[in-house]
Amino acid sequence: MTVEHREAAAQRQEAGAGGPQAAPGRRRVALLFPGQGAQQPGMALGLYRADPRFAARVDEVLALWGAEGRAVRRDWLAPDAPDVPLDDLRRAQPLLFAVDWALGRTVLDWGVRPDALLGHSVGEVAAAALAGVLTLAEAAAVMADRVHHLASAPPGGMLAVAGAPEQVAGLLGEGVVVGAVNGPRQVVVAGAEAPLAAAEARLRAAGLNTRRARTLSAFHSPVVAPAAALGLPVLRSVALRPPRLALHSGYTGGLLDAATAVDPGFWAGQPAAPVLFGPALDGLLAEGRWLLVEAGPAQGLTMLAKRHRAVASGDSAAVALLPARPGDDGREAAAAAAVRDRLAAEALLPV
Repeated sequence: MTVEHREAAAQRQEAGAGGPQAAPGRRRVALLFPGQGAQQPGMALGLYRADPRFAARVDEVLALWGAEGRAVRRDWLAPDAPDVPLDDLRRAQPLLFAVDWALGRTVLDWGVRPDALLGHSVGEVAAAALAGVLTLAEAAAVMADRVHHLASAPPGGMLAVAGAPEQVAGLLGEGVVVGAVNGPRQVVVAGAEAPLAAAEARLRAAGLNTRRARTLSAFHSPVVAPAAALGLPVLRSVALRPPRLALHSGYTGGLLDAATAVDPGFWAGQPAAPVLFGPALDGLLAEGRWLLVEAGPAQGLTMLAKRHRAVASGDSAAVALLPARPGDDGREAAAAAAVRDRLAAEALLPV
């Protein structure tokens, strides 16, 4: 554990920020929130139809976007015939924010006070809203403004690569950058389509496995930087606050300090900045024993966490509130119920 992490943990204990302290040896709860690429047709619809409280939380978010929220909801409810494709950022980003936040809020509604939050890309905005950096209404306004500007950015894409960051970076060429470091050999690169395709060919020729991410935009690269910067005025208009819950950032790679949390420029720059989820997860797991709960679709972060040595050893554990594939057949409600049972079994739910 770094000096920064030790000091932050001591401050949280002194201030009671993590709620009642866990008994010796008991795991603590951290919520993980996925971002772009995790979206799936029909994601969370089974839970939405089975759990009225979760449905009310999703509706609470969508209502804040007015007519656009109604359009998002219509496409979500009819995944086979949407007006706007799900992988378009105008659908993926709002829906991921809504589902992530509503799932996180559901866990809080159970009475759990998470000891840490960690988001990936847009998942960090959902985490920030739950941590109190932004109110839900403010976060929704930031998201609407962000999506509006990013929709005007040049097209591009992202590519998941099974390789070390330094190995991958040397094969990218001009116009393509490392956009996310998710683990020691889990990297995502981003850029405009032509240079990205050329980079993909070089990476495959070097024997590296690649897979296109589900996005039509070059997030976390200079391609979207001018559009992302246009979000600064809205962020300057809201009263950003220090987090009330420990918020680990996928952009700093560690615990988010108060000064950074209230910096509008930090939040405005996120769509173009690289995501350091792997280093952030390393820092979090170095703090002790955790039950990591993924609050979002697809279980991508759960899979990343299970590869981590702290989870593979059994010291910490990772579970997901939604199944790997969506379905309106009871699977989603069962997955959420299983997590609640796991929290109860580990004495992490209030009596």
